[in-house]
Amino acid sequence: MKQFKLVATAASGIEALVGKELRDLGIECQVENGKAIFHGDIETIATANLWLRTADRVKIIVAEFEAKTFEDLFEQTKAIKWEDLLPMDAEFPVSGKSIKSTLFSVSDCQAITKKAIVNRLSDYYSRYGRLPETGAKFPIEVALLKDKVTITMDTTGPSLFKRGYRLEKGGAPLKENMAAAIITLTNWRKDRPFYDPTCGSGTFCIEAALIARNMAPGFNREFMFEAWPWVDKSILEKVRNEAEEKVDYETELDILGTDIDPRMIEIAQRNAEEIGLGEDITFKQMNLSDFTTQKEYGVIVANPPYGDRLGDEAQVQALYKVMGKVYKPLDTWSKYILTSDLTFETHFGSKATKKRKLYNGAIRTDLFQYWGKRPPRQPRVEE
Repeated sequence: MKQFKLVATAASGIEALVGKELRDLGIECQVENGKAIFHGDIETIATANLWLRTADRVKIIVAEFEAKTFEDLFEQTKAIKWEDLLPMDAEFPVSGKSIKSTLFSVSDCQAITKKAIVNRLSDYYSRYGRLPETGAKFPIEVALLKDKVTITMDTTGPSLFKRGYRLEKGGAPLKENMAAAIITLTNWRKDRPFYDPTCGSGTFCIEAALIARNMAPGFNREFMFEAWPWVDKSILEKVRNEAEEKVDYETELDILGTDIDPRMIEIAQRNAEEIGLGEDITFKQMNLSDFTTQKEYGVIVANPPYGDRLGDEAQVQALYKVMGKVYKPLDTWSKYILTSDLTFETHFGSKATKKRKLYNGAIRTDLFQYWGKRPPRQPRVEE
């Protein structure tokens, strides 16, 4: 089976999580800034798209070379065996970016790359004039960084964060892959309580349930490469069937999401039902200050509204104060709060055990982590 050099792209700060996910899937990789590089065949591409929770997309690295002139770019692009990837009727839009490179005009780089591919395919398929571009889509990107050209082809389509369950969303939704990354960074395990006090459209709770059930996050959607005529559909079927066999339907989950807005609770419930997790999560309309529990060793994960987007800063900081007061007695619980307010600890009333910088889209945020007491070690039973 044909082998490819592949890249899984990720938001800055979570690429190591993508690397760990790939290794857990049995795929060796090399983690770099904002990406993980790996090798594999169509089955690897299918597995990565279906299973990666924290990545943005999976691309084939078609070629890498140096280019300082448009002629260099044209000739080296034309030399690629595009006929091995693109059928005669392929639709292949070309996007681009250029950083610190001699060829700084992105539109020119895109146009020249497109022209080189058209020339190659026209020669190969003996087509003169325009290529039809009426078939399957093969999105191509030409990226220049310090005169190094990387040409990639997207296998994913809409970003991997689009799981297919979000029928509606709230005013400031967290991307599903970022929510999964944050849960992965916590000490939560599926046999412990999970609580999101500002659950909005339910993303944290749904992602936690997907992780707990060991459900492939991409099982509810399709991917770009599935429409490519040279892809063996039986491989996709095999990967999907294997994923279905790995689902844990047995573990009893304790996942709670609350929000002050009853409309958001309805949306969260519908989203959970869309992906088949409606019975696994409890959503409840509730004021954050009303939360009490006798349970121990749970985890609270929250993405409260940021003052700069959803409301008055003073209101949001008052909410942080309430959080600090309500959660203080829960000394066995760990709390993870994502916010762009760097003064959060002051309002919450205590210093975080650890902070981690993350980007929610273009917004710089910090994950403030408060670790709870560990459960006592069980004494070893002598045989």
